[in-house]
Amino acid sequence: MLTLPPKVTPRAFERLAEIGANESGKALRIGVKGGGCSGFEYEIDLDAPKDDDLVLEGSGEKVIIDTVSLPFLADATIDFTEELIGARFVIENPNASSSCGCGVSFSM
Repeated sequence: MLTLPPKVTPRAFERLAEIGANESGKALRIGVKGGGCSGFEYEIDLDAPKDDDLVLEGSGEKVIIDTVSLPFLADATIDFTEELIGARFVIENPNASSSCGCGVSFSM
């Protein structure tokens, strides 16, 4: 079965440019770890790319995903949203069977 890499919206790349991620040698790292209230939890941080990361590029910015997290994020969409409760990067993941209200935790 073919698995597609995650997609990053132009709005997410624009936000990375606004905060100067690439200028400081950093990229947006998206990872998945066990835990959270639904079984898995997203880790979102600014980090330097590593040799075995998948690198998604746009608008001069980078989003990086480690090889362990990649299967959990197949065909997901990484976006940036601004709401009344705050601005944040969000992940729309078609692999998640359910997610927590916090938007950070999910199950498969």
